[in-house]
Parts: sequence; C-alpha cells; structure tokens
Amino acid sequence: MQETTNTKEVTSSIDTIRQGRIQKAEELREKGINPYPYKFNKTASAKELQEKYKDLANGEETTDTYSVAGRVMAVRNSGMFIDLMDDTGKIQIFSHKQNINEDKLKLIKLIDIGDIVGFTGDIRRTPRGELSIKAVDFEILTKSLKPLPEKFHGLTDVETRYRQRYVDMIMNPEVKETFRKRGLIIQKIREFLTSQGFLEVETPMLHSQAGGANARPFETHHNALDIPMYMRIAPELHLKRLMVGGLSEKIFEINRCFRNEGIDSLHNPEFTTIELYQAYVDYNDMMTLTENMVAFVAKEVLGTTKIKYGENEIDLTPPWDRKTMIGSIKEATGIDFGEFTTAEQAKEAADKLGIELEDNMNWGKIVEAVFEDKVEPYIIQPVHITDYPREISPLAKVHRHNPRLTERFESKVNGWELANAFSELTDPLDQRERFEAQALAKAQGDEEACDIDEDFINALEYGMPPTGGMGMGIDRLVMLLTNSSTIRDVIAFPTMKNK
Repeated sequence: MQETTNTKEVTSSIDTIRQGRIQKAEELREKGINPYPYKFNKTASAKELQEKYKDLANGEETTDTYSVAGRVMAVRNSGMFIDLMDDTGKIQIFSHKQNINEDKLKLIKLIDIGDIVGFTGDIRRTPRGELSIKAVDFEILTKSLKPLPEKFHGLTDVETRYRQRYVDMIMNPEVKETFRKRGLIIQKIREFLTSQGFLEVETPMLHSQAGGANARPFETHHNALDIPMYMRIAPELHLKRLMVGGLSEKIFEINRCFRNEGIDSLHNPEFTTIELYQAYVDYNDMMTLTENMVAFVAKEVLGTTKIKYGENEIDLTPPWDRKTMIGSIKEATGIDFGEFTTAEQAKEAADKLGIELEDNMNWGKIVEAVFEDKVEPYIIQPVHITDYPREISPLAKVHRHNPRLTERFESKVNGWELANAFSELTDPLDQRERFEAQALAKAQGDEEACDIDEDFINALEYGMPPTGGMGMGIDRLVMLLTNSSTIRDVIAFPTMKNK
C-alpha cells in the first residue's frame, strides 16, 4: 500500500508543478511573449565555444558575442547562473542586472529547469574557470510543462527509460552518445561497401509470402487487394531476384526486418539488418569481406579494432579464426557428430551430453542444438563457424566436399551470432527440393519453416550467377561497439508491452 501512496504523491506533485508552469506560460502570454516562438538565430554550439576558448584564462572576458540555445539543466542563485545543455554539451549562462535590463531580468523567474531557452551575450571565463555566456538578452523558446527527474537520482528505472527515451536522452548523455555512434556505424558500413563498388538498393517491406529465413512473420491484410500480407522477415529472396536481373554484381540493403518472436537481450521483434550479395564469389570471400567491414567500422568509429566489451577485450583485427561447426563441437565435447549417419545416433549422443531436444528433430537440428549449448556461449573472440548441416540451411549451396553440409558460415563473437552467410544456392531444382522439405516441416508443426516461393524459383530458372551473400544484425554490431549489454539500449524505441 505504501508504494501506491508514494506513486499517488509523486503524481500529485507533478500535477501541481505542471499547473504552476502552465500559469507561467500564461503570464508570458499576458506580457505579449509567445512561450513557444517559431525560431531562434543560434550562432554557436556549446562544444564549439568550449573548444574555441579552451585557452581563455580564468577571470578573463571577451567582446565576442554569440547566441546559444538549449535546455536548462540547472538554475542557481535565483537565475544568476544557468546550466544550458545542447546536443553537443554544456555551457554556463551568467545573467546579471548589470548586463540585462530590469524588465527582461524579471522574466528569469519564469524560467524552469527543462525549459528550452536562447541566450545572447559575450564569452567570459569565471574566476573559478567555468566558460560562460555573459547574457545581455534571452528568449524562452519552449516552456516545459513537466519537471525532469530528480537531479541526484536521475532517470534510473529501466522500463521508464525505454518507454520515455526522450527523457532518458535528456538525463543521460551517454545514451545520446550510443545513438550517435549507431548513426556513425551505419554511415561507415555504407562508406566501406560503396568504396568496394556495392550498389545500395531497396526491396519491399510488405511481402505477399513470407520467406528468406526461418522465422514466424507478422501478418497483416491489404484491404484494397483483399489479400494477406506479411512484414518481411528478411530481404534475401528479393535481393536475389535483383541478382538474377543483373542490376549490379554487388548490391546491399540496410533496412528493417520483423520477426514475431520473443524479446530478450539479443532479440527485438523489429530490428535492423544489412544484407549484401556479390556475384562470382563464394562463402570464403564473404568471410574476408565480413571481417574487413567490421574491422573498418570499429577503426573508424572507435579508433581501434581492440575493443572492450564487459570484462573482455575483443580483438576484431582480421583475419578471424575459422572452425567448422562439427569440428568445434568435437573440440568442446570429444564427440564427432559427423560420424553419425542417423538422427537416432545423434540424439543418443546429445542425450548423454544433457542436451534438451524437441521431438522429431533431424540430424542437422540436433547438431545445431548441441553447438548452441556446448560451443556458442563460450565463444568470445570473433570466429567464423562454417559448414552447417543441409537441413537447417535451405538457401545455401551444398558443400562441394560433403553433401550433408552446406557452404554456410556464421560469424560468432561474445557468444552471439553477428553475421550469417552462404555460397548462395543457385540451382532451381535443388532449391525446390529444399523448399518442399521446409513446407513439409511446416505442415508437421514447425511454425518457423518457410513455404515454397514459386516466383523465386521461377527467377532462379532464368539463372543467377555464382554468388556469395551475407546478412548481419546491425543492432548487435552496435551493441558490440558501444559496450551495450542489451539490444534495447541500442534501439531508440524498443518494443514494449502496453501498460
């Protein structure tokens, strides 16, 4: 009961503060001042001024005049000192009756923490060393009606931070830095690929048939056409259609995908990926491209390829290690699952290892389950895990030396999958057989299996060149390069359950 009472008290307090601020806005209007004006001529940012005047001595003043604008984060000495925060940092405002006329100075009392205000004045450094604007004029640009979280505790409730990301960013500068790095990471991915001759393309987000990966789709309905549609789970099949069409021998797309799955530290139903395809190369070339791209982005964004994640130092410098899936399992358990010719033999070995298996799992699914339990969580340094079973790789080419496997790899780091890549399947007859096997699995209850995509097979029958393809989760790459422990920290507005 006490918690409910406290909540009511906090809500009541906020309502009282809000009413007080509304009254201040009305007082401004009565004085002929719009508390929400249209523009302000800002001439400098806090960071620019801090850098330009970093050598200005304590107590020294200039006649250099600037106009700055930002959010008020602190008010001291009845408004004589104000901390102003813009998107680059903080600068102090010094407002004194010697510099501001009396009528204007009275309006200082109408400024609250959280308001967005523009100040004009000369640059000075206080005797205590704080770079300041000696204000001669100011304008309230946005009257904030709700108080910011209490100064000393900040916004600490995790769920509130995700639901009200705008407040999270105001109170926690490191959050803004994460999202600035995210933007730079995506920019540098584009820069790397375009320098390699890749063409950026766009493909549909709404599909008439879900495909391109094993996942449950989000379903919707197109009213005008009266047909079911699906939010895309992957752009793969449309990108391959472009490869058939010969638009370019190198293409990539950065965009959203949607999967109707659970939410955890590595999964959000809406997420950002990059997929790329290159003609006349195979999965070995994709390994080289993947590690070079990640290393380039890390170097450009962080200045190094040796990064800190949690308690570990991770070295992203190419070349990365390469291990087969079956070989890595044998290394970890001593059991060679490649020797088993039936699912029953594999299941018996997995049972001895204490692996929980679902009913009717085939050999490939069992191998994958063992790998995910005994190997993947313990991978810290980047490694390409290669040669996945055919049963779990419906879009990858059969391994040229072992028909039970495919030429597929996943790049693993810190216990996660970072990238997934293939020597792409280009044989339309083989592709139909794979789709049919997937359709059978779906009919038997596998909700993540895909259907037969007749139009995609039709496209393959016109001929797609030998192609290497790779997909990478950008959210996970951002997690890695910003030392973020959960995907929600790198998605501005993660999916949340309604209150």
